[in-house]
Amino acid sequence: MNTDIAKGKWTQLTGKVKEKWGKLTDDEVEQMEGKFEVFYGKMQERYGMSREKARREFDALQA
Repeated sequence: MNTDIAKGKWTQLTGKVKEKWGKLTDDEVEQMEGKFEVFYGKMQERYGMSREKARREFDALQA
């Protein structure tokens, strides 16, 4: 996925991310700016989930 598409998707999903994972601060979500690896790392840190689980959870938001 190219960077522009990733950032566009991120912008569309920001509200859903904040709603589903309330432990993430607004600043953290904004700093991620479509950097999915950073997102997966934050999910590991805040929620104790694996990168693969974080990836699956995020993919489910897009469905």
